[in-house]
Amino acid sequence: MGEHAPVTAAALLPPSPPPDFAELEAEFEIRLPEELREWWSTCGGTDGDVLADVLPPFYTPYSAQRAWEVWSGHRKTWAAQWERPACDYYAGSPGSSYHPAWIPIAGDGFADELVVDLRPGPMRGCVLEWEQEAGQVQRPEWRGISAMLSDVHRSLTEGAPAGHSHPTVTEDGRLDWQIR
Repeated sequence: MGEHAPVTAAALLPPSPPPDFAELEAEFEIRLPEELREWWSTCGGTDGDVLADVLPPFYTPYSAQRAWEVWSGHRKTWAAQWERPACDYYAGSPGSSYHPAWIPIAGDGFADELVVDLRPGPMRGCVLEWEQEAGQVQRPEWRGISAMLSDVHRSLTEGAPAGHSHPTVTEDGRLDWQIR
């Protein structure tokens, strides 16, 4: 990232303090996969309201603490459906209310997010795009965090699309994803 979009890369922080995964798992009430632990062990999100569109099409990574804060907000917003969300049982399947097993990892600065789907099944750990206005997720964007990061790397190094987005870098070194 630093080579291709230095200003965007500079906005990313190391985790500080390092995440307490036992505490996070107790709060989320779910075992976090190794990929997510690795992600939060290396990426501490950004400062406050700084947006860094690292993940296509316009998502800024969350720190573990920020992810928990966002998830807790969803828990309040969706309290009436928290125990029985309007979602299919298996990971990767659609849903039309927020599911407790969706762990937010990045946001667009408004209300849409990328979430890791920790429902059971073969797609457990896949990355979904939560659309706040529609109150839904559709199909998985990536099979997991590693696949997502590999797709971003390939896109930056080869100029290929990542999903439905194409990378561009502004003159000042910011990554900007164009939807085509």
